Amino acid sequence: MSDNARQNFGDKASAALKPDSQKTTTEKIGDTVKGKTDSVASTLQPQGEKSNTQKAGDAVSGNANDNQDSLLDKAKNALGGSK
Repeated sequence: MSDNARQNFGDKASAALKPDSQKTTTEKIGDTVKGKTDSVASTLQPQGEKSNTQKAGDAVSGNANDNQDSLLDKAKNALGGSK
């Protein structure tokens, strides 16, 4: 379970796994806004205040803010998807 004020892990996964070619413009914009908002929340939330689950979720989703692709992005790229 994600921490309060953070994007739900299930929502992140479903957004990442659905190919961009199958998304509406509204979905693409929503994914971008939600992703940026969650990234800001990740940056502002001190590591010491994150649950272990949230720390793991941030590592998988790329919200560690270390300018590397997330594991989901790497998998998507390996399958030929776009970000």
